[in-house]
Amino acid sequence: MFVLRRLLRFAAGLAALMVATFAMIHLIPGDPVRAALGPQAPPELIAARRAALGLDDPLVQQFLDYAGGVFTGDFGTSFLSGEPVGQIVMDRLPNTLSLAVLATLVSLLVAVPLGLWAAIRTENGRNRGTELGFTTGTGAAVAVPEFLYAIGLVVVFAVVLGWLPPAGKDGALSYVLPVAALSIGPAALIARLVRAETARELGSDYVRLARAKRLPALRVHLRHVLPNALTATLTTGGLLLGGLIAGSVLVEFVFAWPGLGMRMTEAITQKDFPVAQGVILVYGAIVLVVNTGVDLALAVLDPKSTIKES
Repeated sequence: MFVLRRLLRFAAGLAALMVATFAMIHLIPGDPVRAALGPQAPPELIAARRAALGLDDPLVQQFLDYAGGVFTGDFGTSFLSGEPVGQIVMDRLPNTLSLAVLATLVSLLVAVPLGLWAAIRTENGRNRGTELGFTTGTGAAVAVPEFLYAIGLVVVFAVVLGWLPPAGKDGALSYVLPVAALSIGPAALIARLVRAETARELGSDYVRLARAKRLPALRVHLRHVLPNALTATLTTGGLLLGGLIAGSVLVEFVFAWPGLGMRMTEAITQKDFPVAQGVILVYGAIVLVVNTGVDLALAVLDPKSTIKES
């Protein structure tokens, strides 16, 4: 039943997303084709493009055609270039996914040891200075938007120091700055969560029993405390992956990264609405898939979570 509920929720979310993206073109004031082609475009070209896009058909028929196209991988064609939107997505999506996956891995690899260390270091109210520095530093890191990190990293490491390329995708070094810009905030957030979960586990009866048996501290922390503290962390990490994919738009723009975010920015600027529509739909679908996958993974890791919902 839990899996069925999650799949039904996914289907409902996907349906709402399709309606929202379909409505995007129809909510634009005026004629979207004329807005894209410009005021100097001849009426014959505008009429031909509207007919080719099916914009003269009844609204219900347009939505049915759009939904049918989505399920068959046909997201329409670009107003400007005539290129299939599905091909644009397939060309750009791997670049966006590579950034998001790497940023998620970096965030987890930095945040888990940092949060674990902070919880152990400040256990039972010890080392107030460490606690204050950790909470202040991570709180400030979470508050700064990714695009500001991107700009700052470019200025320092590309312009001033000249150590790394400032933009584009050309070799392994070109990943460093955009991945860093995307991972600093999530790493700080996950570190705070790991510290809170670890602090709660350190006060548990099984930890007191393990210490009473004089087990080595490293074994207690790594084999007993860490696995129990990671359930919420892995859940958050999965959700962050979806958020990073959707939130990489401005970072890709700053670094001129050839991903979906950069292409969507160009499409909105050029009023190429079918491309923007298709990219937004793909972004939303990825977030839905990731969130559903996280829920199902959590059900396997922590079966009690499914009982609480029923």
